[in-house]
Amino acid sequence: MRTAAPRFDETDRWVFAVPPLAHGEDGALGRAANERMIRHIEAGGLTMMMYGGNANFYHLAGRDYGATLEMLAALAGKETWMIPSAGPDFGKLMEAAPVLRDLRFPSAMMLPAAPTTPAGVARGARLFAERLRAPVILYVKAPGYLDPADAKRLIADGAVLFIKYGIIAPDPANDPYLARLVEAVGPGRIVSGSGEIVAMAHLRKHKLFGFTTGCGCIAPSSSLALLRAIRAGDWAEAERLEAAFAPLERERERLGPIPSLHGVMGRCGVAEMGRLQPLLSDLPEAALTEAVRAARELLAFDRNLAGG
Repeated sequence: MRTAAPRFDETDRWVFAVPPLAHGEDGALGRAANERMIRHIEAGGLTMMMYGGNANFYHLAGRDYGATLEMLAALAGKETWMIPSAGPDFGKLMEAAPVLRDLRFPSAMMLPAAPTTPAGVARGARLFAERLRAPVILYVKAPGYLDPADAKRLIADGAVLFIKYGIIAPDPANDPYLARLVEAVGPGRIVSGSGEIVAMAHLRKHKLFGFTTGCGCIAPSSSLALLRAIRAGDWAEAERLEAAFAPLERERERLGPIPSLHGVMGRCGVAEMGRLQPLLSDLPEAALTEAVRAARELLAFDRNLAGG
């Protein structure tokens, strides 16, 4: 596992896979399945993995949290940057910091919480970074969650590494709150946080430096190719790649992004994720029919793109 965050000028692979987390029927961590998924993602060229909502980190605490982090650190490739999440409440942030620090994770993402105030989020981020002894990643999921002026100060002071922007505006290319954040901190410190469906709009109009992807856990080569097409200004190729993700993204939106991704990973041939842990639940088999078809088609597209 990489124990230092990459410099912003060090790599052109700013696509963050956001994987689910495999468990067995007894609730124990599915080490073999998690390793298969991680190797699949790495083989497609993605070496940054962010474990948050898709991995149900909201409900990890105590002994389970530590065991999960130990497993991720052990399974990561030498150059893979693992980014665990912590929170969402302030108490869990403070409890997680020494565990993250002892395992040498270079950063961690603060899960979005509610109820909050912008000033409270800024203070919590600063205190979490102080306890972690490393800059943290902020996940903005609602308009007004963080004041842009506070974001600027947190980044300037080294308390925040970057912001994951997870809001999908009616027109992502014309998002006033995102525009205010970009004006305050610059586009090089904000990553688009809602997958391929908004990545092109966010990166083309707002010039954000990368994006996160759940579907890229199935099609990592295609996600990386999309980033490179956008950066090259090859909009025809970017639109072709974006269209390949659209059927599965539509199904995830319809069924719920977390349980649908969890449910299709094994059925499309990547790795079986087992049962979702509470407080989430698995989708019925019949509900996943179209999502599984879309996932298989996306995996086949990815393999063809990668030449395999």
